[in-house]
Amino acid sequence: MADTKREIERKYESDDSGLPDLTGVGGVANVLDMGVVELDATYYDTADERLAAHAVTLRRRTGGTDAGWHLKLPVAPGVRDEIRAPLSDRVPHALAALTRSRIRDAALLPLVRLRSARDLRHLVDADGKLLAEVSMDAVTAERLTGDGGTAQWTEIEVELAEGTAPGFLDKVEKRLRKAGVQPSASPSKLARALADTAPPESEGRPARPAAPAEPVTAGDHVLAYVRAQRDAIIELDPAVRRDEYDSVHRMRVATRRMRSAFRSYGKVLDRTVTDPVGDELKWLAAELGVDRDREVLTERITAALGELPRTLVTGPVRARLRTWANVSRGGSRRRLVDVLDSARYLTLLDTLDVLVTDPPLLPAAAGKPEKVIAKAVRKDFAKVSALVEQAIDLPPGHDRDLALHEARKKSKRTRYAAEAATPALGDPAADLTKAMKSLQTLLGDHQDSVMARQTLRELSVVAHTAKESAFTYGLLYGREEQRAAAVEAELPEAWRAAGSRALG
Repeated sequence: MADTKREIERKYESDDSGLPDLTGVGGVANVLDMGVVELDATYYDTADERLAAHAVTLRRRTGGTDAGWHLKLPVAPGVRDEIRAPLSDRVPHALAALTRSRIRDAALLPLVRLRSARDLRHLVDADGKLLAEVSMDAVTAERLTGDGGTAQWTEIEVELAEGTAPGFLDKVEKRLRKAGVQPSASPSKLARALADTAPPESEGRPARPAAPAEPVTAGDHVLAYVRAQRDAIIELDPAVRRDEYDSVHRMRVATRRMRSAFRSYGKVLDRTVTDPVGDELKWLAAELGVDRDREVLTERITAALGELPRTLVTGPVRARLRTWANVSRGGSRRRLVDVLDSARYLTLLDTLDVLVTDPPLLPAAAGKPEKVIAKAVRKDFAKVSALVEQAIDLPPGHDRDLALHEARKKSKRTRYAAEAATPALGDPAADLTKAMKSLQTLLGDHQDSVMARQTLRELSVVAHTAKESAFTYGLLYGREEQRAAAVEAELPEAWRAAGSRALG
């Protein structure tokens, strides 16, 4: 079973002159010599180093107190999640699965072996509490493919202990810099090993892709937004597999943002190419959304039920709601993982890679962003405007509910279009993004009320058939009607406020 540890550390160059005295730094009362530990790690990657390109490392290490397999996923600069699995001869399936969005169908191979003599010190406070581990690592790197190049160096590593404030590392770094110690030019041992032991480029090792240039044209800005959503899907894949909080929702949002960009900026990216991709993104969003709507409605109705006095809750309402919420839930987690392992999903990721590296640009993509992008955003806003005004003019009821639902979907699309436009258009687009988000939230509350009332009707029928009281369901239904009416009353003023932020 894999477990996870949040790793916060910094690395420094060392000239073998040793560590400066760190006593007194940030509450350090004592520096304990923990001896020298021999570590032997083999790092795995694809032949073209796809994990390294994403700053992901996978290793099998012996020695020390945490021998086993370690997968490190970047969280922020200097911060990684280390996912561990017991020592074995092969890459554990649980860890291999977490690399799939990066490596697709490529094989994981042993690329580099690192042997380190680690001179370990513990920085402790006056109560003996561990603040950080500091080590002097004498490293020998050996490439296991190609020419089998080798390299040697010494580095200092400072890793924050659990419960220590991150600012402690700044204080340690200040002392190290004062002693002439400089931060490492490489983000990890593996990155340095790959660079220092690499065969000449002429011998066929793929060059790393260059970082995208700063956006200039309309096409540049749209592609930057699409690329960011592609990256989000890839990076969230391991979090979804691990069932991390909100990860499914965030991946689903990334698919929606990309689909919206394809549709909003159809004058920039050829829709004969992007529409089929959008269909696959819609499929993925639907798979990610299995049980999501039911969860949202369950939370809403449960909260409303909790607001009622006990005397107004008649019959087994909570039990009925739990039963309804759990329908089809069993196995949905396994289904989602199967989707992420499917050929269809991996093909979609490959397609997105091709789309951002060889984009189907139309002539308008070469235009000025303040003209091309602004026009697209205004067009989306006009569609929202027509739908909202149509809904306001309709009498309360089914037709208005449908119109408001359509307006909600278009406000979301306009929000994403303005979001993509913000780097190019600045504050006007940012203001419109906020306005559309507020409108989307308001209309979302209305749609949730529509769906909650439908659910309450269904539950009341089941209760009535079972000869239970349907009183509480009717009471909750009436309250939902009041919430929807309040939204509809608020909408004209909210829409005037949103309209005032439209791009000129």
